[in-house]
Amino acid sequence: MQPDASHLPRWRGFNLLEKFTLNGNGPYQEADFDIVAGWGFDFVRLPTDYRCWTEAPGVYKEPVLREIDQAVGWGRTKGVHVNLCLHRAPGYCVNPPPEKLDLWAGGADGDEARKQFADQWGMFAARYRGIPSSQLSFDLVNEPADIPASAYVRAVTAAVTAIRDTDPHRLIVADGLKWGNAPVPELAGLKIAQSTRGYAPMQISHHRASWIHGSDAWPTPDWPLTVGGQHWDKARLQREQIAPWQELQKRGVGVHIGEWGAYNQTPHPVVLAWMRDQLALWRAAGWGWAMWNLRGAFGPLDSGRADVAYEDYRGHELDRAMLELLRRDR
Repeated sequence: MQPDASHLPRWRGFNLLEKFTLNGNGPYQEADFDIVAGWGFDFVRLPTDYRCWTEAPGVYKEPVLREIDQAVGWGRTKGVHVNLCLHRAPGYCVNPPPEKLDLWAGGADGDEARKQFADQWGMFAARYRGIPSSQLSFDLVNEPADIPASAYVRAVTAAVTAIRDTDPHRLIVADGLKWGNAPVPELAGLKIAQSTRGYAPMQISHHRASWIHGSDAWPTPDWPLTVGGQHWDKARLQREQIAPWQELQKRGVGVHIGEWGAYNQTPHPVVLAWMRDQLALWRAAGWGWAMWNLRGAFGPLDSGRADVAYEDYRGHELDRAMLELLRRDR
């Protein structure tokens, strides 16, 4: 049975970062797929930088694309759904440096960005035509900022049209606005799913994260959290992070948590308590999730936390308490 954009399966898994940036452009690791599947999870999201395989508009590096093919193939053989995402797309990326073109702009520059964006997805649609949506989906662009919904709809429509011209049944996902946090009812007519985030509050998820200005001055958090006169607990997460997306579901839009997790500077007991509440809310809502990341500062492997007694696992440092919490949500 093929997944329906109006009601997604409750896929759970991890982000794999081999092509997250041009500087880190490497092949995916089959061992990661073995670990994910062996633990009983069924989803990986591949946040990618289009510059990894793009020499010029419409000119692509076949050896790099074959590395993505390989990841898609491993997912298919191991029962792990692959969600391919443009983390950096022609005309937009949430991370520096900024793109030369602007995917959201009007005029000739915006038109050119949208053409290149659509061409990227048209290329992938043709490349993977025939692979069922139960095994592969497309996440169009990572975390659009606080932009007008009309500008976002214009860009998304161009990509959706390019995909469906070649592969009309491909499952397509669009991230929410405001960096993935705000549902976009204006996209409902396109019959695509939407992806949100599980990073709230940032004082938990990004404590002392070097790329978040001022986070080194935040007080050490607890959970529930009271900071700056604001109180965060499970009930507030439900009101602010769950309920608005449940309203979107009523319009026939499936929801998935494309990224979540807490950086390795947040105390481990706090991370686990916060994670427990997040997982309970998503389980009640019927939503799946993809943790950022499998291996690295947010995940259960090789996170570099100073307050965890790690186990050796296939040459990695395993945070057993985090893994077992995640596995209980399968």
